[in-house]
Amino acid sequence: MAIEQIKMPQLGESVTEGTISKWLVSAGDKVNKYDPLAEVMTDKVNAEVPSSFSGVIKELIAEEGDTLSVGEIICTIEVDGGKIDVVQEQAGTQAEAITAPAAEGNKARYSPAVLKLSQEHNIDLSQVHGTGAGGRITRKDLMKIIESGNIPTAGAPVQQAKEQETAASASSARMNETAAPAGNERADALATSMKPPVSSGDIEIPVTGVRKAIAANMLRSKHEAPHAWTMIEVDATNLVEFRNAVKDDFKKKEGFNLTFFAFFVKAAAQALKEFPQINSMWAGDKIIQKKDINISIAVATDDALFVPVIKHADEKTIKGIAREISELAGKARAGKLTTADMQGGTFTVNNSGSFGSVQSMGIINYPQAAILQVESIVKRPVIMNNSMIAVRDIVNLCMSLDHRVLDGLICGRFLQRVKEIIENTSKENTAIF
Repeated sequence: MAIEQIKMPQLGESVTEGTISKWLVSAGDKVNKYDPLAEVMTDKVNAEVPSSFSGVIKELIAEEGDTLSVGEIICTIEVDGGKIDVVQEQAGTQAEAITAPAAEGNKARYSPAVLKLSQEHNIDLSQVHGTGAGGRITRKDLMKIIESGNIPTAGAPVQQAKEQETAASASSARMNETAAPAGNERADALATSMKPPVSSGDIEIPVTGVRKAIAANMLRSKHEAPHAWTMIEVDATNLVEFRNAVKDDFKKKEGFNLTFFAFFVKAAAQALKEFPQINSMWAGDKIIQKKDINISIAVATDDALFVPVIKHADEKTIKGIAREISELAGKARAGKLTTADMQGGTFTVNNSGSFGSVQSMGIINYPQAAILQVESIVKRPVIMNNSMIAVRDIVNLCMSLDHRVLDGLICGRFLQRVKEIIENTSKENTAIF
């Protein structure tokens, strides 16, 4: 028999790690090729990891809640063939097996979350009694010890360590273990070092893996990309009149709504075709200007934010874009987005105005170079022809840009072009179908 490895897959172009949210198999289970093994969460998508082999699950290397980098081993499968030394093949990765005396068994193989916690709190893992399969030390074991305050350090007697673990177990009965789920390392480190005081009556809400992944990606974007911001005011009166005149017939004929947002996505896609520099990404020693124009749209649910992608948006009609907005938003809220739905985005358009916002500064969807915020359309008094005052439908378009890739000049021209397209939208000038 041979032991084959299943590794954390890359579930998106910019995805570098994933969190095991749920195992769908256990050690000893028989699986067929392509059977789902685990549910994985990233900042962009929830997905199932399929088996690459038919065989028997040998060992679950990662635990539920563990966050692993792309390419790290999550489990092993026993299949027909020659034997492979899995521990040796793991060397050099962050998930490698830690060598320990043979008597220790599975206890000597530590997950990234366990290693991280032990290093942060100076826990001597050789003195910890694991409750996982084969005596393996789990993250919950360490959380119990940390909560008790009795930390087994190097040089402490083994008996003392066991007493500390017993006290920790008693203490754990009074704590809500779900209040500290595993997640992204940066988010965990921040949470550990900067916990606010908790008073009587305060409500502690567990942070989900998805929320931690989102936090990590936003933090990375703000730390790595020097954000600049600009805004332009657009007269959308013609657009409002045109869309309101056709929306009811459109809904009856097509079965989905013709939203204002579809017009803005189409305008952005058209402008990106004319200003391809905006459709770029930073790559360290070079800037990559993307050929395809794939618009990411932000879709919020009660506890997460997803950015599904409208592929080749410049080639689609307003009707086609409206259909994809409706379908992708529905899939996001139903938790049915696939990896393919989330991949390939080159520029993000966010409908922040749907919540009544009139001005906002978006965080760039890393590794893209810019994000466009479409604010709420509001009626304002405007001076027309230098003398007349009229009530017009005005919308602010706000743009955050990565100043490593883009400068104000090109972004200003891009926004001017979007403004021109929107202000000239009408029955005579604009085709929906």
